[in-house]
Amino acid sequence: MHSPQQAKEQYQLHFGEGARMFFSPGRINLLGEHVDYNGGFVLPAAINKGIWFAIAANNSNIANFVAADIEESFSVELNAIQKHTGWKNYVLGVLHILQQKKFLIGGFNCLFGGNVPQGAGLSSSAALEAGLVYALDKLFNLGLNTQQMALIAQEAEHSFPGTKCGIMDMFASLHGKEGHCILLDCQSLQYEYLPIIATDYELVLINSKVHHSLSDGQYNKRREEAKEGLSFFQTLNKNITSFRAIRQEVVVQFKDNFSPEVYNRCLYITQEIERTKKAAEYLKENNLIEFGKLMYQTHSGLSELYEVSCKELDYLVSEANSNFDVIGSRMMGGGFGGCTINLVAKNKREIIINNIVSSYQLKYDIQPEVYLVETSNGTHEI
Repeated sequence: MHSPQQAKEQYQLHFGEGARMFFSPGRINLLGEHVDYNGGFVLPAAINKGIWFAIAANNSNIANFVAADIEESFSVELNAIQKHTGWKNYVLGVLHILQQKKFLIGGFNCLFGGNVPQGAGLSSSAALEAGLVYALDKLFNLGLNTQQMALIAQEAEHSFPGTKCGIMDMFASLHGKEGHCILLDCQSLQYEYLPIIATDYELVLINSKVHHSLSDGQYNKRREEAKEGLSFFQTLNKNITSFRAIRQEVVVQFKDNFSPEVYNRCLYITQEIERTKKAAEYLKENNLIEFGKLMYQTHSGLSELYEVSCKELDYLVSEANSNFDVIGSRMMGGGFGGCTINLVAKNKREIIINNIVSSYQLKYDIQPEVYLVETSNGTHEI
């Protein structure tokens, strides 16, 4: 689906007139990967790809959903919410958490669809959850602010889908600002908008077309390994509440107290928190060259220390790094597939993309997808 008008027309075919329209964007993350659930800093931005919702109350006790892009639908009684399968768990998780928190919602009809690719690391699930929370808040006057919505959407993903994600994706989807990224403190949830002034460079995403599911256990396993490492440092100092209080030199000092896996996770997290703070300063100075160098460093850490990359993503970043006109590149998102994010010289974009795509296709017999993205405002009513 490529427009709100299409969503509105599809809604009318299923349910008739009277829908309110909402848009919830996907997100990119410039730097700060896998540190949101470790109390670090992140640099996400909402993008102009996302999900459109057409929704209206139906004066019943039934929620009717239509996933227009895959032509699937289902209905559920609001007093019988329980875990299901696939995409249904994301919307049901939202209803489940709202009910747990004693928010009163009535029956409604909801059709959704969009242009944010699933499994590409652009947080289509967060856009779905955040968008539904936002729409239901407006529909039933729940009185939520955007921070509360983000936390509810996060809990929703923790519940029925079972992915113990951090707050970044939902927060970025709800708080995005066109022309800016967000420096988000994932511990206090304080945030600052930083302008992205990329006169000579632009952001290009290359989808490896290797699809991942973060609910298959590997994402949660990384989270548990990080938690194990943090617990050790908390035995040394009970005042430590997150990796923010630990420097990489201290991790190295206590290397022998960890398994190789846990040591590598701790080392990466502490390095990435410092990188993200440096990256924010470079953005304030509009120093994209140094910013791009940090992107390459982050990819090395994600691949070698946090081990959430894959050979296809490593190859795409390697090809980018061999080109002088790509000043930064890394895998983006939870990992195990999805996209690379690249800072590419505008005047060389076409030839750079063609070279990387051709080389990748020749090596892996996979035709990658390329997305040019722009920053966007956060979830809103149309």
